[in-house]
This record gives sequence, C-alpha cells and structure tokens, in this order.
Amino acid sequence: MANNDTLKKTLTVTLVLSLVCSVLVSAAAVFLKDRQDQNKLLDVQGNILSIAGLVDDPRAMSRDEILAKFKEVKPMLVDLKSGDFYSGGDLNVSTYNDRAAAKDPKLSAALPAAADTALIKRREDVAKIYMVEENGKLKTLILPIRGYGLWSTLYGYMALDADLDTVVGLGFYEHGETPGLGGEVDNPRWKETWKGKEIFNDNGKLDIAVIKGSVVPGPNAKHQVDGLSGATLTTRGVNNLVNFWLGSNGFGPFLANLKKGEA
Repeated sequence: MANNDTLKKTLTVTLVLSLVCSVLVSAAAVFLKDRQDQNKLLDVQGNILSIAGLVDDPRAMSRDEILAKFKEVKPMLVDLKSGDFYSGGDLNVSTYNDRAAAKDPKLSAALPAAADTALIKRREDVAKIYMVEENGKLKTLILPIRGYGLWSTLYGYMALDADLDTVVGLGFYEHGETPGLGGEVDNPRWKETWKGKEIFNDNGKLDIAVIKGSVVPGPNAKHQVDGLSGATLTTRGVNNLVNFWLGSNGFGPFLANLKKGEA
C-alpha cells in the first residue's frame, strides 16, 4: 500500500486549506462591511445624541429608536475658511465625510507646525456640524473635534448651548488611549464635569482649559475642567484639541459669525 503521508501531499493539503480559509475570511469581510459601516455610523449617532443631552444612554436604545431620535438633529456643512455655512459647490451634507476629506489634498490643507496644536496634520476645508432646533431657533450646536492624545487620535464632539458659549456636553466615540489612564475620557463622571463650563471669558476671548489636577473654586473655575489623573499627555492633548477646534483655525470664525447672525 502506498504511503499517502508524504511531505508533498502534506504541503498541498496545507496550501489548499490556507487558500480556502483566506477566501472565506475575505468573503466574510466583504459581506459584513456594509453592516460594520452601519454599526459604526449608528454608534456615532448615539454618541451625538448623548453629548447633546437628547438621550441618557444610547446603549439602552434599539437601532430604530436611535434612528428615529436622530431625526431631531439637523446636519449642516460649514466652510472653515470663511466661517460661513457652506453653500453651492458639489458637497452633499448627507454623504460628506470629514475624516475622508481631511486626507484629500483637494478638500483639505496642510497645517503649519505652529498652528497644528491638535497634531492632526491636515484640516478639512469644510466640516459637518449638527444643530438641534426648537421652535425654529437654535437650541444646541454640536461640533466635531479631534486631536492626538498619548497613543492615538481622539475623535469626538462638543455640544454648545444656544448662547454658543456654555458647554452642554463633550465625548469621544473613538480613541486608543490607555484604559484606566487616558482612557478615562470615557468616564461618565469626567464627562459630566464639562457641562456648564464657559468657553469664552467676559471679553469674548476663548478661555477654556483642561488643567493638571483639580479645579479650584474661584472666578476661573467656570473655564476649567479637571485633568485626567495619571494621564498628563492625554490631558494636554484634550486641552489642545478643544482649543484648536474652538479657535481661529477651527470653528472660531464660524461661532463669531453665528453669534452676529452673519453665518
């Protein structure tokens, strides 16, 4: 009887099995991509609803409940170069992707090192924001924010009250910071400390800071947020990214125009 357990046949079987497994894994990845993309979008939408104070816990909601509630949120495009609402052009608010635009030289600009305090390298020319209205008037404005922490780029949103000064909420939906340290940006107690903070001082200048340690009661307390214990670099990163996006290279011009009714 011939011996089938030869090296050649063993290698052949191994290669065939590897090929079959590769095809199955690739097919599964392609087949599931749409579902994965939908789940990611749903997670972002749930986070936006939570940050805007429209829901308590999106994790306790069904897909249909999140989609229905999100209809209360109105997406808009903002031209970051002019500080006005985007008008004309070829961009569609329903399909526009800020993160993809930031990687496209035609839709973004490289930031000089001195201006790139958030360490994002490129900033998109147009950003997608979200507005919640009540009786035809702005109630809450939700702005996308991102920047580098210790190990990763943090992606999130900041929600402002109709006065465009008071923080309604802040949260990150994606990051790779160290659990228990920089990862405490996900801690509900820390996120709660942002509510009610004011981003501008009495002279209308940007004045918001994530400090090292705890906020001391006093006149500056309304502009300060506790740092993350044991996570100095993540704390600094969050401070830098918030100030970048609220400043002159981010949404600063748009906020100024919106306050004057000129956006």
